[in-house]
Formats: sequence, C-alpha cells, structure tokens
Amino acid sequence: MNPTHLRCEYVDRPLGIDLPCPRFSWQLQSDRPGARQSAYQIVAETDGQTLWDSGKVQSDQSHLVEYAGPPLRSGQRVEWRVRVWDQDGQPTDWSEPAWFEMGLLQPEDWRADWIGSFLVGSARASIPAPYLRKTFRLEKAPVRARLYVTALGLYEAWLNGQRVGDAVLTPGWTDYRVRVRYQTYDVTGLLQRGENALGAILGDGWYCGHVEWRDRQCYGDRPKLLAQLVITDSDGGETVIVSDATWKHNFGPLTETDLLNGEHYDARREFPGWDLPGFDDSAWFPVEPFSHPEGLRLVAQNGPLVRAHEHLTPVEMRAIHEWTSSRYIFDLGQNMTGVVRIRLRGAAGATVRIRYAEMLNPDGSLYTANLRTARATDYYTCKGQGEETWTPRFTFHGFRYVELTGPIEPPTTDAVTGLVWHSENPVTGTFTCSDPLLNQLQHNILWGWKGNTVDIPTDCPQRDERMGWTGDAQVFSRTANFLTQSAAFWAKWLQDLEDAQSDDGSIPPTAPSTNAIRTGDGGPAWADAAVIVPWNAYLAYGDRRILAERYGMMKRFVDSLTAGALDDIRAHPAVTPWGGFGDWLALDGSGKLEGGTPKDLIGTAFYAHSARLLAQIAEVLGKTEDAAAYAALSERVRAAFQRRFVTPEGLLSGNTQTSYVLALAFDLLPEDAIPNALDWLARDILRRDTHLSTGFVGTSYLPFVLSRYGRTDLAYALLFQKTWPSWLYAVTQGATTIWERWDGWTHDRGFQDPGMNSFNHYAYGAIGDWLYRAVAGIDTDPHEPGYRHILLKPHPGPGLTHVRAALESPYGLIVSEWRIENQQFLWDVTIPPNARATLTLPVSGETRELVAGRYHFSEPYTL
Repeated sequence: MNPTHLRCEYVDRPLGIDLPCPRFSWQLQSDRPGARQSAYQIVAETDGQTLWDSGKVQSDQSHLVEYAGPPLRSGQRVEWRVRVWDQDGQPTDWSEPAWFEMGLLQPEDWRADWIGSFLVGSARASIPAPYLRKTFRLEKAPVRARLYVTALGLYEAWLNGQRVGDAVLTPGWTDYRVRVRYQTYDVTGLLQRGENALGAILGDGWYCGHVEWRDRQCYGDRPKLLAQLVITDSDGGETVIVSDATWKHNFGPLTETDLLNGEHYDARREFPGWDLPGFDDSAWFPVEPFSHPEGLRLVAQNGPLVRAHEHLTPVEMRAIHEWTSSRYIFDLGQNMTGVVRIRLRGAAGATVRIRYAEMLNPDGSLYTANLRTARATDYYTCKGQGEETWTPRFTFHGFRYVELTGPIEPPTTDAVTGLVWHSENPVTGTFTCSDPLLNQLQHNILWGWKGNTVDIPTDCPQRDERMGWTGDAQVFSRTANFLTQSAAFWAKWLQDLEDAQSDDGSIPPTAPSTNAIRTGDGGPAWADAAVIVPWNAYLAYGDRRILAERYGMMKRFVDSLTAGALDDIRAHPAVTPWGGFGDWLALDGSGKLEGGTPKDLIGTAFYAHSARLLAQIAEVLGKTEDAAAYAALSERVRAAFQRRFVTPEGLLSGNTQTSYVLALAFDLLPEDAIPNALDWLARDILRRDTHLSTGFVGTSYLPFVLSRYGRTDLAYALLFQKTWPSWLYAVTQGATTIWERWDGWTHDRGFQDPGMNSFNHYAYGAIGDWLYRAVAGIDTDPHEPGYRHILLKPHPGPGLTHVRAALESPYGLIVSEWRIENQQFLWDVTIPPNARATLTLPVSGETRELVAGRYHFSEPYTL
C-alpha cells in the first residue's frame, strides 16, 4: 500500500493560498482486499527544515487532515509528505513530496496602488481596453519571483513578451464592494538579468461592464489594476515592483471589451513589443492612481480558475452568398460556452462580424431572439498581412453556431475553433448504459454544467442574465458533486452568497448580487440554497469546514424565515404578497411561469426542510442545543403544513404534482396519508399520458419519490418518455445541453417565448442525481460522508439491461456496474481502499457489508 494523489485543499500543489490551516488529503494505492489505513504521519518542511511533524497519529483519516504546525507566513512554501500504516500496523514508504505556498496574508503585505486610465465610460458606453506597462532593471539573476495581481475588472498580465499564466477572465466575479481575489504566479523563468518589462491589459468584466440587462458600471466606473512582483536574487536580496504612478498606459487594438456584448479588435492598432523592454513608450500616458476602496478585502484564489479546456472543430460550414456580402455559418456540433479562435485573410481595414447562436431558425439563419439585450457579437478588423489569427480575451458566449460576415477571403471549415471555457472542476463521475438516448442525456447534463461554471454557477451563458441563480444551484448541486470535483467551487460561491445576505438574514435570488431582482429575498427553493448547497457539499466531500464557515449564514437565514412566517407558514399571502418564483416553468395547466403550486405550500415545505437540515448540520458541528431547537422547529412547521395544506384523506392543496412531490420528499405527511398521496401522484402522471408537469422546484425530487415508495417502474417510464414534457424530448431533437424549458422548441409551435428560452440551462439536468444514486445505486451515508461509507443500492427497471457508474471519490474509484442477462441480475462493484460499503441486492433485499476490493454478485431477476 502506498499513499498517492496528494492534495492540499483539493488541489495539486496550490500556489498562493491564504488559509491559516490548510488541509491535506491523499489516497491509498493497493490491490489488497480490505486495504485500509490505521495510522498516518505527515511531515512538513520549509527550506529543508522541519516545520511540523504530526508524529504517528492513530487514525484512518486520509481526507482533509488539518495542518497543525506553527503559524504560516506570507510567501512561505511548505513541502510535505505522508506515510501511513496499514490494517496490520505495517508502515508504508514515504510518499513523493507535494507542496503548497502561501500568498500575501496581511493587508500591510501589499505595497502596490490601484492604477488605471484617466478615461471613464458611461452607463452605456465603454472605453478601449487600457494597456499598462512598467520597465525595471535587475542587477542580479533572479532565483525566485512571484507576481501577485488582481483587477477591478479583468486583467491579462504579460512579462517580457510572455503571457503570465493561462487562466481567463481573472480575477473572476465577486461582489467587488466586499472582496476581490488575487492570483499568484511563479514568474521566475520569465525574468532576466538586466532590463525587464511588466505589462497588463485591462477589460471591463463584471466590475464595470454589462452583467445583466441594465446599464453598465454595476460596481465601478472603470477597470483598475493592482500588481506586486516580488523578486529574490541569488544573494537573498529582494526587489519589489509594484503598480504605482510610475507606470504608463495607452489604448491599442482592443477598442471594446464587454462580457455580454462582445469584443472589437482592430489589428491595425497593434503596437508590437509593448510588453518588452526597449519599447518606446514616450508617447504613452501616465496612469492614474486610486485609493483602496473602503471595506474591500483582498483574498487569495482559493478556488478553481477558469481556463480553456476542450477545443471544438466545426462539423459543417455553410456559405450564404448575398448581393452585398457573404455569410459563413459554422456548426461546432456542440452547444458550448467560451470563445472562438478564427483564422482569416482580408485587406487592411476589412472588418468581420462574428455572431453566435445556440440554434438556427427554420430558414437556416442564426436564432438570436433569445439573447434579449445581449449583443453577443465580436468584431475583428484586419491589418492585411496574410493569414491572421485572433481569439477574444474579455468576453464569452454561449453557442453552437458561429457566423462570420465581412469582406474576407472565403474561409475553410477549419477557420473557426471553439475554445470551451469553464472553471477547472475536474470530471469525477461517469454514467453509461445500454440506451443511447440516456447516454446522450448524460452527455448533455455534463456539458450543461460545464457551460454554466464560468467562475460561478450561472443559470445560462448566452443571454443578458448570466447570474448565479440560487434556485438552479440548489437543485443541481448534488448532480454537480458527482460529475465534477466541485468542493472549492461551491466554497467560493457560498462566500459570495453570504456576502449577498441581507442584514435581516434573507438570501437574494442571485449571488454575487447585482440587485437586478429587486427583492432581498429569493423566495422558497431559491433562498434555501443557503442550507441545501452546503449540506450537499458535505455529503459529497465530508468537508465540515464548509458547514462551519457558513453556519452563521444558514442560522440567520432560517431565523429570518421564522421571523417572517405567520402561524409557521412561510410565504403566507397575508404577509408576503410576492411569495417567490413558485414552481418555475411548470406545465401544470396554470398558464403561469410560476406554475400552479401554492407558493405558501412550497415555502412551508422548504422551511421545514431547511430547518431539519440545519438541525443535522448543528449536530455535525457539535452544537447540540441548536440541533434540538431546529429539529423542534422543523416538526412544528411540519404540523403547520399538515393543518394548512393536507386534507384528512391525504390530498394536498393545489392538486399539482409538485405539491405531492414536496410533501412526500420532505416527509411532511402523516404516515396514514402517504398511500393516498402517492396514489394521486401516480394517477396524475398516468392521466397525462405518463408525463410530468413539474417545474424547477418539483422535478428533481419526483423520480426519488417514485422509487422510494415502490414506483420505480413509473420513474423509469417518465425517464424514457420521448414526447414533451420529458428529459428525452430535447435529446430526440438533437440537443447537446439541457434546455431551460421542456418545450423550448416543438414541431408544431416552433420556438418558445424568446424572453425566457435558453438552450443551456442545467436545472432540469438534476435527473442525473437519480441516475447515479438510484439507477446505478451509488449513494453517501450522512453519518460517514464523503463516500467514507458507501451505500450501494441500485434500482433496475424496464428499458435498461446495462448500467455502469464510476466516481472518483475522495478515497479513490467507486464503480457500480450491473447487467441483466438470461434473467440474472449481475453486479460488479469496486470499493476503494480506506472506504467501506453497505450493499443491498435489488431483488432479494439482502445486504452485505463490504471492505475495499472488487466484488461480483448475482441473483435471479425478471421484469
């Protein structure tokens, strides 16, 4: 047995963190059945000197072990290694070393000033992107150099003609009135003895560009840079280069940068060598320094960065020749989020327009009506020097189709490449089965999640609403945690959520907040993300710190529900006329976007649910008094729910599928009312010719309710339904991501209302959670979370003869693969070292307790 896959705060060798007690994780590599750890020892060193030696610790913990050495200092690099003792008490060899490095930990560590241009845009007009530069001389060769840099806006840093790092859209989106993240780069190899040049390009980004449908400048008036380059030479001397009034700036080829509207790049305005020493900047303007915004915190990049991942090449190009110009439409074959790289030829001054769309109109033109006020158009003006290549820097789009228009030479199919941008959340979970449509659905779920993780969990990436909607996040978070390693991603966004929390404890509908939705309360199922998302992260990763750090937010939120309730009814119409977004986009016959489920029913159901989860969270954190209080509150709200919404016969107000789904999912009904409620739900599904009618709120819980209460057959029937509303309808229409609406496009009516018609909206992709936990049967134990104790209980059903799900858990690979052959249920499972499982056979119900290893089971099975 050997410790491998060493990680610090979920990352391989993180550079520039600011956590005072970083946590170490490792996995165990062993083919021995029952392999487990009985003890560990961690040794951490700085500059070859032991900083902390844990000694031999009798513990099987191999995930998120806290550093417990002396306080860490700014810029300190710590190398660490681990060895473990196996179940027989035998020690392993020491692991290969790993390391982490601290960033700037104290405000006084920053010597730099904020700098920017003297030009200021307006509510509707931006300024060209400022190019900033500073030259300096090094008398001695550098042996270590770190660039600490951030922006109010977006930045791209350059040093001696080389780009620094490969992340995009840095520093990302936070509430810039509260905090902004900085990034740390090792630039030792980019420096030289003698003259050097440090430069940066600034974009508007979320800070002062468009972030939704209203005016620009949500947080500030112009982009600004903060940079500090710390250089150590061979003699131990330190040189610090900072952003200050000595820098210069100018305006070049980037004449417009806007996240929603796009970029305009005029290649004729390039100034080659601007980022090199020796460049003549005598005509450049001095920068304008700015004071540090009051109350703004500088924090390290503790979560994933956004990078370019997949590169997509077109599957088809179509030329449309008109009397004034020609248009070229490229089909990338996949709805994606990011930008394009274009290669083209044109005369100097020739401008090509680049437009984007997720779908095509019946006449073959781009369908852009659903973009609303987002222009989503880039422009490139040629310099006329042969083949030219360009990629936008400070914008992104949601698209499958790309249209080039302009006086350029006819392009070839490979003239366009789609660069897929998303946060660096490594894929951890896979699901495949015997049905090709379900495999495509799984593909769509993953790509919908990728496309909506551009630093925050957005609702959609294409229109003028790319915000962190809380309702979408809470619905999908458990699916996300299977698909990708999302712990640090959620930790960052949950900080955004707490930053957006109102003084009275209410949670807004989006985070970071832009105040676009003029309510401090996101309403039922949306605001409840404050409790549900942390809890789901805890289940997936066993990360108590996520709960501990956000406990105050969760407690204030649930207490605000109590303060605003009437007779323990949340969203009571006598108190809250609005009541929230309801069961958004339900097709229950109400004719309303909010659906027909009573909002106070939804509100009270989630009130009871959030209080119960908070009681469990308090128990995990050792807050026993709170745990008892919130458990009692949940029971009190449950009783109020029954009084107001449940008849003696077990029928519910509203008579919608979501009414029954929530009552059953959250255990809100008296035991004797459950059969009637389940019967009503099943009959309504069948009355609709085996279709669901749920919206954003009810859909994710529906299949779990059916399989929990013995109607797995009906859950499978809904899963395999191919006419809308259903999960597979969009798949049959060629979708490559999840649609916002069940009927985003239909043969008889065409496109839905363009005011709300995204074709990359991950919420309904939450069916993935049921595929992984119920169909494949891989689930977590709340008492031993993070897949320390795995619950294996698949639900085979009609339509599938083979399923395989695999999850790279904190302890290693978990596999559940079953087949039905010759009336036999054949099941192969893999349990990673240092984990255990309770397995339940689906037909007999027989349970087995398993330790690490590979297993095969079989039993008779007939449909």
